[in-house]
Amino acid sequence: MFSRKNQDQDRQTLSVRLFHTFADDSAMFDDDNLVSAAGLAPVMTLAEQTGLNGMFHEKITIGSPRIKSGTANPAPKLASLVAGMCAGADSIDDIGLLRSGGMTELFDGVYAPSTVGILLREFTFGHTKQLESVMREHLLALIARADLLPGAQTRTFVDIDSLLRPVYGHQKQGASYGHTKIAGKQILRKGLSPLAATISTDLAAPVVAGMRLRAGKTGSGKGAASMATAAISTARAAGATGEILVRGDSAYGTRKVVRAALRAGARFSLVLTKNAAVNTAIAAIGEDAWTPVRYPGAVRDPDTGEWISDAEVAEIAYTAFASTKDRTTARLIVRRVKDARYPDALFPLWRYHPFFTNSTEPTADADITHRRHAIIETVFADLIDGPLAHIPSGRFAANSAWVLCAAIAHNLLHAAGTLAGGPHTRARGATLRRKLVNIPARLARPQRRPVLHLPAHWPWADSWLALWHNTIGYTPPPAITA
Repeated sequence: MFSRKNQDQDRQTLSVRLFHTFADDSAMFDDDNLVSAAGLAPVMTLAEQTGLNGMFHEKITIGSPRIKSGTANPAPKLASLVAGMCAGADSIDDIGLLRSGGMTELFDGVYAPSTVGILLREFTFGHTKQLESVMREHLLALIARADLLPGAQTRTFVDIDSLLRPVYGHQKQGASYGHTKIAGKQILRKGLSPLAATISTDLAAPVVAGMRLRAGKTGSGKGAASMATAAISTARAAGATGEILVRGDSAYGTRKVVRAALRAGARFSLVLTKNAAVNTAIAAIGEDAWTPVRYPGAVRDPDTGEWISDAEVAEIAYTAFASTKDRTTARLIVRRVKDARYPDALFPLWRYHPFFTNSTEPTADADITHRRHAIIETVFADLIDGPLAHIPSGRFAANSAWVLCAAIAHNLLHAAGTLAGGPHTRARGATLRRKLVNIPARLARPQRRPVLHLPAHWPWADSWLALWHNTIGYTPPPAITA
């Protein structure tokens, strides 16, 4: 039992009180010089320096619009959409943030959310392909501007995966019931299914190399081969001169994806769906071939020095797709773990998880490398916590454009974090928005020179100023003439 004195002390410690006493009418939205997201100034300056507006203007062409006024000047409208996403917009209405207070003084040509919505609804499949080209070209420009892929000269990873975003209502084009996993259980859920490919290295967080929206009922592996080919090409163009490893789960362990990786000169590490041939290969592995693998939580035996873990790995040569012209012989690496459903069994019961790879790493290292494919889930978490919290439009092509703009915003925000330096180089999008983008500021003009006054004692002021100096204060190197 706490004494009354202790309770009073705790109440005084935990309470947060206003320093002033306000009247009921003491809060007013009337300041035209307040900027709610001052970090958008260096972020969108970076977008301009990497040619995003020019790419929109050059590549996005809407020839026969239904509403001509809505499709005029698509470049600044799409740039407004990307800016809103960088600030956390997850619906078209959220872009109205850019038209408040002093934001209109920072940016020229900010459009209303309704105007941006009209533009998105004019998009067709061909226009989304144009936007996909912008996303790829802009990613290459960002990589040339900021060191987004350190270590690409040694090894680069291309990860492919999909997710199901739930939608509601009866007017969402393409919405259908697809399989998804929640709390370890497979369920049917109505939604739309983006397919994504990311590029990362051992030292770098992933960037989005490709994204494509599909109907909810679409198989996870549909279109994966072409996306893998495009992502490998993007990685090469970005300076990945070392080994490229394509990783994916069982939906992508198909001969089309394997063939695409081999034709592009990349290696693969893909989960195989268990069938009779795979089960026969697993059964042929000798009991003495299994070795413990070092996972988080594993400890060393003080006597033998071996890792003590429930997980063990082994490998065997395996020929996949044997009845087709694409038969491929490589390593079948199998991880087995004790089945948690039978903790008291007299003999250990194992669950087997095979994947097919032509990498040259030792067995245990190859298994750990393959399991790091889950890094793509951090990208999905970023997008779900941001622009993909909702799929806003009833039109499928408009939603496809929304998804691609979300990928552009993700890459742009990650590049800004890289220029800010420190832990921001690998920070999540929500962290970057909180620390670098959504910072209030007051816009002043002493001697007609615009100045932003930001909060004193901002905890991440040094990183913000590093981003500011690397964008606003950036001087491009002089062009080399022949």
